[in-house]
Amino acid sequence: MIDFYYWPTPNGWKVAIMLEECSLPYRMIPVNIGRGDQFKPEFLSISPNNRMPAIVDHDAPEGPVPVFESGAILLHLAERSGRFLPRRGRARKEALEWLFWQVGNLGPAGGQLSHFVNYAPGEHPYAKKRYADEYNRCLGVLERRLEGRDFILDEYSIVDMACWPWVLIAKALGQPLDEFPNLARWRQTVKERPAVQRGVDLGKELRRRAPPSEEERRILFNQTAKSVRERG
Repeated sequence: MIDFYYWPTPNGWKVAIMLEECSLPYRMIPVNIGRGDQFKPEFLSISPNNRMPAIVDHDAPEGPVPVFESGAILLHLAERSGRFLPRRGRARKEALEWLFWQVGNLGPAGGQLSHFVNYAPGEHPYAKKRYADEYNRCLGVLERRLEGRDFILDEYSIVDMACWPWVLIAKALGQPLDEFPNLARWRQTVKERPAVQRGVDLGKELRRRAPPSEEERRILFNQTAKSVRERG
C-alpha cells in the first residue's frame, strides 16, 4: 500500500496518473495547503520541503520508504513497477533528461506564471510577462520534440505523465496551443487515456472554488525559513 499525500495541482496529478497507470494500491491523504497542513511536523518528516506530492511506500523491499518531490516519486514508482521507464542505454538517458527538464523548466515556469495569473492579476506586469514568455518557450521546446513522434520518448512514459499536466492548463494560463499543433495533438492523445482521466479527477472535490481568504494567502505565500520553523 502507498500513502499518497496529495492536493490537486499539476504536480499532484503527475503522481496520481502514474499510480493509476500502474494499478498500484494507494490511499489518498489530502494535505490542505490553505489550512497549513503542509507545515505539520508529521508531514515535514516525509516531505522536508513542505510541498505536495509525497508518498510513503509501505511495500518497498527495505520497509516503508518516504519519497518527496514529484520527479523522484515518478522514478521510484517506475523502478518499483518496472513500467514506463526505459531500463538502459540511450533511451534511459533521454528519459532522465526530459524528466529533469520538466522539473527544472516547464514546471517552474508554469507554476510561477500560474501565481501571477490566478493570485496577482493586473499586478507586476514585468514578472507576469517574464514567466509567460518562459512558459511559451518551454511549450516550443516540446513542440519541436514532438515533431514526428507520438510521445516525448519512443513510447508513453513517466516523461509524458510529468509534462502533460503543465500543458493541460495552458489555455487557463493564457497560452492556447494554436501555434503548437504537435503539442495539441499529443495533449489530446494523453488526455484520452482512462488512467489519466482518473488521475486528474482524483480529489476534484478539493479544488479551490473561490479566491483565497487573507488568512489562506498568508499561509500560502511569502513563507521564509523563519516562518516555516515557527509554524512547525
